Amino acid sequence: MAYGKIPDSVIEAVLKHHDIVETVGKYVHLSKNGKYMKGLCPFHSEKTPSFTVTPEKGIFYCYGCGKGGNAIKFIEEIEEYSFPEAVRAMAEEAGIPITWSGSTDGQSNEGNGERDKLVQAHELAAKLYHYLLMNTTHGQPALQYLRGRGVTDKQIDQFLIGYAPPEWDTLARFLEKREFDSALMEKGGLLIGKQDKSGYIDRFRDRVMFPIWNRDGKVIALAGRMLGEGQPKYLNSPETMLFNKSRNLYNFHHARVALRKSRRVVLFEGYMDVVKAWSAGVHNGVASMGTSLTEEHAAVLQRNADEAILCYDGDNAGQAAALKTIPILEKAGLRVQVAMLPKGMDPDEFIEQNGAHAFIREIIEHPVSATKFKLLYAKKNHILLEEEGQKNYLLEAVRIIAVLDSPTEREFYLKELSREFDMSLDSLKQDCFNERQQLQKMKPQRDNNDNSWNNGRNENRENRRSSSAPPVLPAYQVAERKLLAQMLQSADIANTVHQKLGEAFHVEDHAALAAYLYAYYAQGHDPDVSRFIASLQDDRLERAAASILMMDDDMPFDEQLLDDYVNEISKVPKLREIEQIKEAMIKAERSGDNLKAAQLGIEMYKLQARL
Repeated sequence: MAYGKIPDSVIEAVLKHHDIVETVGKYVHLSKNGKYMKGLCPFHSEKTPSFTVTPEKGIFYCYGCGKGGNAIKFIEEIEEYSFPEAVRAMAEEAGIPITWSGSTDGQSNEGNGERDKLVQAHELAAKLYHYLLMNTTHGQPALQYLRGRGVTDKQIDQFLIGYAPPEWDTLARFLEKREFDSALMEKGGLLIGKQDKSGYIDRFRDRVMFPIWNRDGKVIALAGRMLGEGQPKYLNSPETMLFNKSRNLYNFHHARVALRKSRRVVLFEGYMDVVKAWSAGVHNGVASMGTSLTEEHAAVLQRNADEAILCYDGDNAGQAAALKTIPILEKAGLRVQVAMLPKGMDPDEFIEQNGAHAFIREIIEHPVSATKFKLLYAKKNHILLEEEGQKNYLLEAVRIIAVLDSPTEREFYLKELSREFDMSLDSLKQDCFNERQQLQKMKPQRDNNDNSWNNGRNENRENRRSSSAPPVLPAYQVAERKLLAQMLQSADIANTVHQKLGEAFHVEDHAALAAYLYAYYAQGHDPDVSRFIASLQDDRLERAAASILMMDDDMPFDEQLLDDYVNEISKVPKLREIEQIKEAMIKAERSGDNLKAAQLGIEMYKLQARL
């Protein structure tokens, strides 16, 4: 059996080499809890661990967000890979030969798919622009500009910075000569079709070029900064099949090792800030590209870090952007601090004027808390020399402090306000208490306590519950889950169930899992839940299988219990028929048709007697 075009032997070797605890442990701090390992889920924000790994079965499952599966599925989810990409990455890491050709995600043979062609074209375009910057007279003004900004040749090489000349078709001719399809290059954002449809021109001209990489270090887009006056100052590649600006972060592939090691990320606004900060020793710096930070960006960061330092420009726009970004990062579960730059300066300018050591020592190593930043930002909007201004600021400051969960933090900031404005601490505490009561009243009526499985951003998930107690399932659904749990671990039990019940499961996902299991065992496979899950390649079914396998059931399983479960499932159609007859009988009684009601009553009694 092969999964798409990936041989079964490769899947088996990958799962055998990558222990589930070691694989997950690279991303999640796990603690032993009986036969399980538990930790905080990396896929949603939570306060109480609901993420569980079962070493003996080789699976993970989160009771909060419902994600589950084997080691391959975990890498798919955490790295945002497709199934083939995850298998390929894990095989390469394990030194397993990649012997299959083609892909399984709808693309054509390897190297010939549109995505592969566009990646090749972007890689070549970045190298061309870098060569033109460093080795031609055309590139000299751009090179002098970069050196004038304090960018060294070493940094230019590392970040593959380049220059797009002012000619209309430099890249178009370059790619055409290498037999790249120009229509596809337009689709990928490198070229633009002429209005008269007579050919194609370059998207980027007379700009300093910054390649944008994906998580694997492949160039997937470009950004160009205008050398002279004009708009737009920065021009990015459009959204394409390779590039999504709401998910990609500039320099993430370089920074990932450092930020995972430190569990801290530094967020900048611009490419040049990232480049200059890297030279100053900030190797965990990234930037969003031509857009505000999104929830998707925050989710990527949350999987790799615990803390974020915002190092945005010191002007009003930069500070406003920081204020807007803080709640997005906090919602994702990151602790947020803000590096405070002098008014009007950006990180690039600060490093240029004050040097790398001063930037690290004065700015990066001494950020303020998110609350402190909000208070400082609010203070600028009030005239504190006037009594009315002081009063309005204090009321706004109390509202900012009131949202803090920690009583210690609230008291700390209230004491600061009390000292700064010579105000009674008790009166500030009373205002804060009143504000918190108002906030509590405004909260939606849903589970938001520390015992909730999911306190994070997946509030609207279908499986979110209004209380921490699990929902009570109908008896037949419990029976189906219990049977499947045994079938997943025993081919004999699966064969017996097949003979007695077939695929007559009433929950759609359960029926699908049973059908796949019968086929799996029919092909001669031994019970192996991790390997079976890999064969599904269906997100919903993988989650369902993982959820079933996580059930605690110490009751001895025997033939009598199997028959009880089969009977419970088999009688569902008759129970539903009885319900329908009962409804018809009630309807007949209400309409005055007593004879029909009596006949239906006798029919219902006979069905009940059979059960």
